Amino acid sequence: MPSFIPQELKFAQQLKSQAVGWIIGVSALVLFGFSSVRHGLFRSGAWDLGIFDQVIYLISQGQTPTSSFLNVHILGDHASLILYPLSLLYKIYPDVHWLLAVQAVSLALGAWPIWGLACQAGLKQEQAIGLAVAYLMYPVVLTTNLFDFHPEVLAVPALLGAVWAARLGKTVWFGLAIIFVLSCKDVLSLTVFAMGIWLFFFEKRRLCGAIALFAGVSWYLIATQVIIPFFSANAVGDVTIGYVNGVNRYKYLGETPLEFVRNFFFRPNIFFGKVFSLDTLKYLALLGLPIIWGLSPRHLSPLIGALPTLGLNILSAYSSQRQIDNHYSLLIIPFIFLPVISTLAANRGWLKQGRKIVLCMSMILLLGLSTRLSRIDFQNSLFDKQNWQATQAAITQIDPQGGVLTTHEIAPHVTHRPLINYYGSWNSNPSLSINLDKYDYVLLNLKHASFVNSFKPRDLVITFINQLKDNPRFQLSYEQHQVYLFEKKPEK
Repeated sequence: MPSFIPQELKFAQQLKSQAVGWIIGVSALVLFGFSSVRHGLFRSGAWDLGIFDQVIYLISQGQTPTSSFLNVHILGDHASLILYPLSLLYKIYPDVHWLLAVQAVSLALGAWPIWGLACQAGLKQEQAIGLAVAYLMYPVVLTTNLFDFHPEVLAVPALLGAVWAARLGKTVWFGLAIIFVLSCKDVLSLTVFAMGIWLFFFEKRRLCGAIALFAGVSWYLIATQVIIPFFSANAVGDVTIGYVNGVNRYKYLGETPLEFVRNFFFRPNIFFGKVFSLDTLKYLALLGLPIIWGLSPRHLSPLIGALPTLGLNILSAYSSQRQIDNHYSLLIIPFIFLPVISTLAANRGWLKQGRKIVLCMSMILLLGLSTRLSRIDFQNSLFDKQNWQATQAAITQIDPQGGVLTTHEIAPHVTHRPLINYYGSWNSNPSLSINLDKYDYVLLNLKHASFVNSFKPRDLVITFINQLKDNPRFQLSYEQHQVYLFEKKPEK
């Protein structure tokens, strides 16, 4: 009888892995469904879904991937080389839903290495599955899925997979995972470097740690000193590269790396004022509360890998980086779950049973959802079927090759063209003039929140529409339910 026990255990392990596979598959479908519905209801936007959809489409067509939203070659933004292999999907059929699907699958796949790492640490199957489900229910994971598309999302399962490979001694797989991570965004070189420190000094994985340290430093120098300057040097029109790649968010700390270091030592109040603030405390609480039940001070060393992202978010002048309803905190999540796995493996933590873990995350999710719903202006958020149909009808009248000026929400629906922009791209300053001569179509929707806001009050927007009506070079070709489509008149 005892001779059959290992086989039975192996069979049980296979059943559990199949269960995890089903959980991941269903989660990917649900995530994709929600993001697709959001996009279909014109709730996605030019930043950032429209940006990446346009450049990936241009790559698939053999054209230069210069974003007309950014006025710069996409590699001059964040050196995201991963966009080139993604363009192969557009060669099958060019559709923005590829990006939503890839993002949903990537987010869901993060549960697989978490389950594998938990099993490797000696946790029970129930605990390992509970942690995988907890990851899928983590607020930042869910909100990231609904925050358009960002290539760094693809790095999440690769980061976790790299840790898994390092602990298994699979150096080749570790190296491939690191290469994939670095191809997603230049700033991930800092995350890889920090992970290398943790692996080398704390995990005692000397070879993998050294590889991560070398790769992180090398790619940072190549991306920031070679690739980005080269491709941003050919920027089209007026563009501030610092604004494009986010550098401007840290200019108050110093204009150059040397000034940054000098200020850190001689003006530390600039840094400490940000780090030790109520805003930072609130941000850390929102990040940590969902898994506070599984953290132990003795097992926090994996958080070293999260320090670059955490530091950038805390120090940024852009307050949205300290909110969890977007993607900025996503790359912290893999390094949050690693301490939880270690804590449970040491038989510590407040919650040790998989069912209780899932129940706790469900309650947190419901609390967050109810809080979110209480802040929604339902009167302005209600679905307007007639306006939606009018927008769809107007889009069908736009020539695929024509340049389009539209609203932020419509932009990702008409990005498969070299020239596309949205009203409000000029630092949200309505006083700046708009060069209409380069556009063939102007499609506006008065129901879209980004079109009528504090920067562009309704009377100013109405003035803009009236100016288009009086413009001798344009004609109003469609008007229904507050949707206006202006088309450039053919030259005589």
